[in-house]
Amino acid sequence: MSRNLLYPVIGVLLIAVGALGYWAWQEQNRNAVEINLGGRSLSVETR
Repeated sequence: MSRNLLYPVIGVLLIAVGALGYWAWQEQNRNAVEINLGGRSLSVETR
């Protein structure tokens, strides 16, 4: 594989890994309240 193709492929992979990491961080830090009512559950999200 030539360098002309290698650098863009590495760049795209780094951007994809960064985007997935940011998404996972946002999911972990989401403010939410969950109330269980027997077999049912109620979820309230605040943003």
